[in-house]
Amino acid sequence: MTDIDVATPALPRQGPQPRNQALARVALLVLRGRTLVVLVALVIIFSAISSEYLTQSNLILMTKHVAINAILAIGVTFVILTGGIDLSVGSIAGLASMIVGGLLFEGLSLPGGGTLFLSVAVVIVIGLVVGGLVGAVNGLLVTRFKVAPFIATLGILYVARGAAQLRSNGGTFPDLAGSAGHGNQGFHIIGVDSALGIPVAVWIMIAVAVAAIIVTTRTPFGRRVFAVGGNERAAVLAGIRVNRVKIAVYVISGCCAALAGMLLTSELGAAYPDTATTYELNAIAAAVLGGTALSGGRGTIIGTVMGAFVIGFLSDGLVLVGVSTFWQSVVKGSVIIFAVIAEQAQQRLQAGLTRRAS
Repeated sequence: MTDIDVATPALPRQGPQPRNQALARVALLVLRGRTLVVLVALVIIFSAISSEYLTQSNLILMTKHVAINAILAIGVTFVILTGGIDLSVGSIAGLASMIVGGLLFEGLSLPGGGTLFLSVAVVIVIGLVVGGLVGAVNGLLVTRFKVAPFIATLGILYVARGAAQLRSNGGTFPDLAGSAGHGNQGFHIIGVDSALGIPVAVWIMIAVAVAAIIVTTRTPFGRRVFAVGGNERAAVLAGIRVNRVKIAVYVISGCCAALAGMLLTSELGAAYPDTATTYELNAIAAAVLGGTALSGGRGTIIGTVMGAFVIGFLSDGLVLVGVSTFWQSVVKGSVIIFAVIAEQAQQRLQAGLTRRAS
């Protein structure tokens, strides 16, 4: 008799236990909503420590502070979504502040003699144009000259800050109230005044955020931004003009930075060269904390705005309870590290669940 080999049927692959899989999904849900969880936790903790934290006046003040960082962060998010980075936004804000401040304080000297004072609306448009032009330079350095985004924007950070200092030889434009005779009054409206009990700066933040959400979720340009960040080579093969998209996002970032600088200048009532120094760090932190992946291709504007609220509410809360500036830096740095670790943990957990489901 001959032996007959009987093939042993393959046992089905053992999947994860239902309970473990359920816990993994809950953990993934928490990680996805980590920004909201952290924000709620901050409000609870600081409210328990200080009775002044949740007062109406303090909430309005904190939200007003958030508005400036949120606008900066929204612009930076566009750049990060393409896989880039923009370290120059704080300096662009400072440069726009000095350009606008100079036009309001001393006017525009004419070649034939005399001085021209421009209306506030025109001055604001000029500030936005300045920010957009500097952003375009960033984009050209990255696309045409193939400079790494980190190096290109780091260089522009110094150039823009130096230009801001040169604008007034390091001095300050102290009084931007304007005068009726010059027709340049009203700059305080965007940074000081309120509408319906809410600061105008917050309304501007809402308008910028809504516009950014529409662009990223409802327009072909928004889809191209995600495509470039997700897989640049595939985007090229799909016919997307990658360089144009990259230049455009740096222009957007520059305009947002200029707007944030003008809001801060309006609030202070004066322009000085060091306006918004290190604000680029808060903007990047807000984007990362809100779930924007530094590798590009993933992120939301809503998440970025919530990240800005976390950074702002944390900073103001630490000041309110009397934490020293040194420890504030430690806490902020820890929050950024936590955000990156949480983002990586979310991606690993998501990948694990996807493999198990397949």
